[in-house]
Amino acid sequence: MSDIEWMRRCVALARRAEGRTAPNPMVGCVVVGSNGKIAAQAYHERAGKPHAEVAALEKLDFRAPGCTLYVNLEPCVHQGRTGPCAAVIASAGIVRLVVGVKDPVANHSGGAQWLAKRGLEVATGVLADECRELNRAFFTWAEHGRPLFVIKTAITADGKVATRGGESQWITGERARLDGQRYRDRLDAIMVGVGTAIADDPRLTTRDVDGGRDPVRIVVDSRLRTPAGARLLPENSESDARVVIATTEDAPQDAQETLEALGAEVWRLPATPQKRVDVLALAKNLADEGILSVLVEGGPELHASLLSAGVTDELLVYIAPILVGGRGESPAWIGGSGVIGIQEAWQFDFHGEPKRLGRDLRLLLRPRIDRGNK
Repeated sequence: MSDIEWMRRCVALARRAEGRTAPNPMVGCVVVGSNGKIAAQAYHERAGKPHAEVAALEKLDFRAPGCTLYVNLEPCVHQGRTGPCAAVIASAGIVRLVVGVKDPVANHSGGAQWLAKRGLEVATGVLADECRELNRAFFTWAEHGRPLFVIKTAITADGKVATRGGESQWITGERARLDGQRYRDRLDAIMVGVGTAIADDPRLTTRDVDGGRDPVRIVVDSRLRTPAGARLLPENSESDARVVIATTEDAPQDAQETLEALGAEVWRLPATPQKRVDVLALAKNLADEGILSVLVEGGPELHASLLSAGVTDELLVYIAPILVGGRGESPAWIGGSGVIGIQEAWQFDFHGEPKRLGRDLRLLLRPRIDRGNK
């Protein structure tokens, strides 16, 4: 097999832990003997567990003379929860290292160079685009100091998220809804605005996914209007996932005490001139907590805030082949004041091919690189 094929196996191994490794990246490792066959392979299962390279070499009692080690992310040289992987690789007798992409964290990177200085043959940049895509959230966190934000919406073919009577369940069919649940399982957190929390009373848990886990649940609530009976609050929920209520300094203290007594964490953050939660400050707090990715499921004003702040990394749009009509009575999925001219519009490109999910269609969009987010 070629270096590219072995690296593709590393990526596939790493994906087995998708949604489980934050704040660490997803990493897979394959050790190949001089006979061209796999000697050992492993992946990083979750933070605090052995890194992929160590887990693979452990299967060989840390003795792999003459072997080549493939890993999708550069081995670390720092002491964290676990020891530096580069030293373990060197002592195991590995003679060749093949790396997909270098580590973007300054005090973690340099493992490839460290090993090259100790006589290993080192190749980097193998299948680099795929390796970076695998850990897109980790790279966003490392390079921009914030999580990766994915805005999700389910709309009718005429762009509505509900009828004029407020009905929204269900616009899309079962397959599309299950696909959305899988995103909840794969991303670290799920976030809604307080309007959605009040109107829909969601649990914000992962359902119908084998082996699924619940993400951290976040409500953006500038005045702490989240009801004490909300199903997402820990005392009202069967889930043990964290609940964070992001609010402003001016929110009432008694409401905070009520929500904290029901198991929620209340974060007081700076407010915008419109007295809304500053989403950039929230993004920094989330990053500091080791949350690398956030699925944003409404409402329209929260979507508009993220778009205006330039921190929307992907749009996940499910389109149902139905129409509800109306002259503005039926809500759209982006709020705010809107733009006046086309040149002011947020610019996105379609990513990949549309996917049919039963009768519905899933589209993925990402910001245009040449134009920025607006």
